[in-house]
Amino acid sequence: MLAGRMMDFPLTLTHLLERARTFHGRSEIVSRRPDRSFHRYTYADFYRRSCQLAHALRRLGVQPGDRVASLCWNHHQHLELYFAVPTMGAVLHTLNLRLAPKDLGYIANHAKDRVLVVDRTLLPLLEKFVKDVPSLEHIIVIPDDGPAPEGRLDYEQWLAAEPHTFDFPELEERSAAMLCYTSGTTGDPKGVLFSHRSIVLHTLVSCMGEILGPLPRDVVLPVVPMFHAAAWGLPFDALITGAKLVFPGPHMDPVSLLDLMAQERVTLAGGVPTIWLGILALLDQEPKRWDLSAIRAMLIGGSAAPASLIGGFLKRHGLRVTHAWGMTELNPVGTMARLKQHQEGLDEEAQLEVRASQGYPLPFVEQRHVSDTGEVLPWDGKTMGELEVRGPWVASSYYGDEGADRFTQDGWFKTGDVVTIDAEGYLRITDRSKDVIKSGGEWISSVALENALMAHPAVLEAAVFAARHPKWDERPLAAVVFKPGQRATAEELAGYLQQHFVKWWLPEDYLFVPQIPRTSTGKFLKTKLREEFGEHLMKRG
Repeated sequence: MLAGRMMDFPLTLTHLLERARTFHGRSEIVSRRPDRSFHRYTYADFYRRSCQLAHALRRLGVQPGDRVASLCWNHHQHLELYFAVPTMGAVLHTLNLRLAPKDLGYIANHAKDRVLVVDRTLLPLLEKFVKDVPSLEHIIVIPDDGPAPEGRLDYEQWLAAEPHTFDFPELEERSAAMLCYTSGTTGDPKGVLFSHRSIVLHTLVSCMGEILGPLPRDVVLPVVPMFHAAAWGLPFDALITGAKLVFPGPHMDPVSLLDLMAQERVTLAGGVPTIWLGILALLDQEPKRWDLSAIRAMLIGGSAAPASLIGGFLKRHGLRVTHAWGMTELNPVGTMARLKQHQEGLDEEAQLEVRASQGYPLPFVEQRHVSDTGEVLPWDGKTMGELEVRGPWVASSYYGDEGADRFTQDGWFKTGDVVTIDAEGYLRITDRSKDVIKSGGEWISSVALENALMAHPAVLEAAVFAARHPKWDERPLAAVVFKPGQRATAEELAGYLQQHFVKWWLPEDYLFVPQIPRTSTGKFLKTKLREEFGEHLMKRG
């Protein structure tokens, strides 16, 4: 075979960092502080401070491959860690600040973190687990609402005396850049090591016009936390294109986010469905309060979003939501719901059905779904099976080689999502394998029922889960949160669902609750619902 004669140029984050300084030095990075004031600086400033941070870490003795942890909200200092740590050869480990202290202690100890950078406002959380991490040698405090406590290194003072340039080492593109852990809702969290190569490839594909297509004139708001699967790659997408970056800090309520989007003229934002549900409810109440005319796309992912959410933004407010699917193990985006050319002429409802799917795979991501026995299933849009994927930014194993059963002998990753795939390649998540309801030997999609319930005008949120049943083994049970001032009876909700589903799919009962428990990443926590209400039908008799 005749070999190609092209340069073997390393795909590393160093190139993205240097490119930002050289070509987009005037682009702005905006962070909202805890006191709601704003910090503003440029990509050129960001580059200089990243060099200072690399020097400061080197002075602490951080070596290639060492893990440097962050326990931070979304802000400019966290972005400095995103680039300075990997480009000096170390590994950034983003800690999920919404996890319980025991889980944080387990993760930091499992990763053997040597250095930890923490927001001052999060020190009380750190103190609850720091004693469980014997590998931790240094703690640096970002003085977000006041100076670092005595005896702790102050991030700003620590950087101040360091040089503004750094001789970044030549890195192997397959070397580790970031370590992210799964949320661990079904066992101990598992670590996924992102390589420089995987991040760069994911970034290049994300920047295609067919996918997100950010441009230098864009204003990108990562609402999704930077500790959650690298903020879906949005910081990298912005940096490589020179787009303005806006960080919300700790203020993640709908009013604060809408204020920020309007003030900074955000064009592209990304967050989980629960974030957008709250924002849509507020826009419905006060549709003229915020000028969101600059927005061209709102990325939604993390869990399946109801069509009523996507349609509500579009029909009532003229805002387009782009639905995506991914996982920490995918670095993280795997599919995106874009219309194909021949679908542009479909009527509004038919287009909405496409947009409400999880979409088809990004370039270089391959998909299949399989039965319980491992049979590869047809793409007929009806047959449900577990989704498996492979590609250049899909994990091939977990850190520490745990969870080997999630990887097939022929090189696919078993996602745990139960899906259908239609002839066009669009996948639709019907459940997580741990959440699917098996009633009388037949599968019922909790996601389909949830999405239909959330289309009811009185319902704000709904979670459907399996409850034990004396005859059918499992039956669906619905937990419902109403919109303020709205109500509906169980009979009304059942009648509403009966228009869309066969009778045996309908929930056996409805629980009206003030709120639905969530995971650390904002998804509905059905394990908690099953623990609390799983025997409801048995007790009811």
